Formats: sequence, C-alpha cells, structure tokens
Amino acid sequence: MIQMQTNLDVADNSGARRVQCIKVLGGSHRRYASVGDIIVVSVKEAIPRG
Repeated sequence: MIQMQTNLDVADNSGARRVQCIKVLGGSHRRYASVGDIIVVSVKEAIPRG
C-alpha cells in the first residue's frame, strides 16, 4: 500500500530516481493506493540531464 509521504524508487526511463507521493487520487478521503491506482508525486532525486 502507498500512502501520502511515502518515498518510492522509480522503475522507468524518465530520469527520476526517487519520488514522494503527495496525493492519492480517486475519492474524497482515500488513504491508500495499490497497484494500478493513480497518485501525484514530487521528484526528490533525479539523474542529471536524464
């Protein structure tokens, strides 16, 4: 389960290495996200020129 303030390692080629979940979408008071759910993240660490 993923909730707000969770730090995640990125597994794609976007150049981001670590992100932090800032919002779980899909409901007014939804607390957790799981596989396939949409979340809003903030990039905390990225590959230079990635």
